[in-house]
Formats: sequence, structure tokens, C-alpha cells
Amino acid sequence: MPLPFMTTPLTSHPTPLISVSHVFKSVQDATGTLDILRDINFTLAAHQSLAIVGASGSGKSTLLSIMAGLDTPSQGTVVLAGQDMFVLSEDARAALRARQIGFVFQSFQLLGNMTALENVMLPLELAGQPNPRLAAREMLERVGLGERLNHYPKVLSGGEQQRVALARAFVVKPTLLLADEPTGSLDHASGERIMDLMFALNQELGTTLVLVTHDPKLAARCDQAITIEAGRLA
Repeated sequence: MPLPFMTTPLTSHPTPLISVSHVFKSVQDATGTLDILRDINFTLAAHQSLAIVGASGSGKSTLLSIMAGLDTPSQGTVVLAGQDMFVLSEDARAALRARQIGFVFQSFQLLGNMTALENVMLPLELAGQPNPRLAAREMLERVGLGERLNHYPKVLSGGEQQRVALARAFVVKPTLLLADEPTGSLDHASGERIMDLMFALNQELGTTLVLVTHDPKLAARCDQAITIEAGRLA
């Protein structure tokens, strides 16, 4: 059954930041064709937040990967800031991600051979932005890790690692932030602090946020929400 707060449809907007239109995703396995996503449609305006909710295996993480251009749909389009992502080459999509999109993952995805500061500097360096060390330091201080700049991930707690991941995602001031179960590896208290920080940074920087979660309390904090059941919008 769809969650009760999911019943309000997404509002339309004349110039959405991101538009997902008739997205299907199918893969072949030993038993034949497996349909992961089936005719997904929605739009999201700039500076809004959207929760994608569904049970494990419902297709929500696959949808997030397609929205990022990391995976390709079997059919359909994703338009980000006026650009149809899947008419671009793989290299061009990667360049678009570097300019427009930030990521936060359940498993943090920090580089173990780099300090907290170096992890946050990395996307700035890849984008060729000036003064990456200063910008990374300021963002780590903003997330409360000013005293942990030179620590490696292995000596940071889970909550601290996720704060580094938040700093890395937000330091490039992305147009769109995609977060996949960002509190899934954390205890309840640490998860609450991370989400408070994520929403505060999102509001400060005016980022558009798409959050994949199975937690209805987190989903209820977003401006809008959709539920996916067996690859379809519920």
C-alpha cells in the first residue's frame, strides 16, 4: 500500500530543473527479461526536495542512477537544466555531472588513502576550480570537522565520514544533489544529525535535492515524495 503522505501528486512547473519522461529500464537474465522500471514520469522544480520511497528492490536506486546519467534507460529521457542527458556521449555526461550534480551514498565512498581535506578537495581539483584547499577547508569547518582535516577515513566515525561525504558533495555547489539512503549505515542519533545538516546545507545553497529512502519520517521532510512499487509509480 502506498504511504498516506504520498497521495499528493507532484506539482508541475513551467521550467523544471529535472524532468523524467517515460523512463523504462529492463535487463536480461537467465530467465529472460527483467523489468526494473516501468514508465516513470515526474518533474521537479529548482530548489525543491523530493523523496523517492520504496521497498528494497523496487527500483528506486536504479532510478537515481539514471537521473545522474550513471546508468542508461531502456527507453525514455531525463532532461537536466534543459539538457537531454542521453543524447550526450558518456564523456559529455560525465562533464555534466561534474558541473551540476553532487552525490551522497550510504557507504560514504570516501577514498581511504586521502585525508578528509583531500577527499573534499578532489572534485574541486577535477573541475579545475581555483583555491580548492581553502574551499574544502571552509566546507569541512561548516560541517563541524575543522579539527579533523588531516584524518583519514579509517579513523573517523561513521557519522564523521558521512559529514566528509556531505562536504564533498556540497563544496562544488551542485545544482542537483542526489542522496541514496544517506543514513542507512548510521545509528539513529547520527542519522538524525546528518539529515539535519543535509537539509540545512541544501537550504543555504539553494540546491535541488533528490533523496532515496525507505524511512517515511525522512520522506516527510521533503517538499514532495513519490513511491515506487515493483518499478512503477504507486
